[in-house]
Amino acid sequence: MLQAASAIVLSTQDLPKIILAIGALGTAAYGVVDVSKGFGGGISNRGFGDIKKVVSRFLPASSDKAGSALSLISVLATLRSNWLNGMALADQKSIAKALIKLNLNTDTGRRMAAAAGVDEEILGSIAGKLSTGAALTPAETDVYGRFDLSLTAVLDQGYQRGDQRYRNSAKLLAVPVAVLLALLGAWAISPGPLGSADFWRAVAGGFLATPLAPVAKDLASAVQAGSKLAQAWSK
Repeated sequence: MLQAASAIVLSTQDLPKIILAIGALGTAAYGVVDVSKGFGGGISNRGFGDIKKVVSRFLPASSDKAGSALSLISVLATLRSNWLNGMALADQKSIAKALIKLNLNTDTGRRMAAAAGVDEEILGSIAGKLSTGAALTPAETDVYGRFDLSLTAVLDQGYQRGDQRYRNSAKLLAVPVAVLLALLGAWAISPGPLGSADFWRAVAGGFLATPLAPVAKDLASAVQAGSKLAQAWSK
């Protein structure tokens, strides 16, 4: 009975260490995934397709035919650089919005009006006045305000979906990386061939590493505090 009780106490004391080790494994897996950014952007390319989709609704593919200040390719290259560099989403959306508005003119007004759901003729008139500095009428000011709100909402949708897709992809890719790192670690410290029990422990630890990484310290502290409380109650 005493031996069984001591074994239970020992396992309880080791549990926080195990949790921290698994959390560290998850952090290492995230680091390995992050290194992929050095190869053409790697995992960071995930999610930019959602941004490209919404921006393409407002800009023509070529600047020559529509008289745009910047072509779609040039705008997307700038936005992709900001995305890969991890610029704050609010700043990225502001830059995207500014670049789209920079291309607003009488030729692109119809396309942008259709994408934003505002009157084509009025937005075209607004574009002409913006280039000359003429004052807008109250009706034009109202349409331009609704165009601005619609553009903000569409860009927010694209960036939020892109960010969610990137984060989910990074977490998903980190799982097999964590499993592989756990198996390599188990193999490295094993005195002989890796046994079935050790293999499955490593696999389980790898699967738990990614979700535990952000909360490992808090969870380990909670387990340690709980074990101390249980010991105090048993006295």
